[in-house]
Amino acid sequence: MLTIAYDGQCLICRSTRRFAMALDWRRQLRWVDIHDAQAVAAHYPDLDFAQAMGQVHVRETAGREYTGFFGTRRMMRSLPALLPLGLALHLPGMTWLGQRAYRFIARHRYQINRLLGAPVCETDGCRVG
Repeated sequence: MLTIAYDGQCLICRSTRRFAMALDWRRQLRWVDIHDAQAVAAHYPDLDFAQAMGQVHVRETAGREYTGFFGTRRMMRSLPALLPLGLALHLPGMTWLGQRAYRFIARHRYQINRLLGAPVCETDGCRVG
């Protein structure tokens, strides 16, 4: 079982969640919206909100945690349909490329949401530095 802390106010993040849930045939993923303080306290009591806003956090039942690109790659390995892609992301050069692509998307996700016509919250709670 993986527990995934994600930004529930982000269209890209919510879309990723819906896509992964559709492929989670074995029910291996538990999702925690970082804007839900009670859920975060229950599953990620040590998670800093500002840090969580910067990247996805994926925690295995055994306690090992993966963030950002590494978290996304770990999640893919849990989904049978995405296992080949998850494994391909271990090929030489993919970590370098994947980290940069992930950071770019994460840093600009609210601007991307706007470009896609999605509502974006206007509070300081969902701004990414």
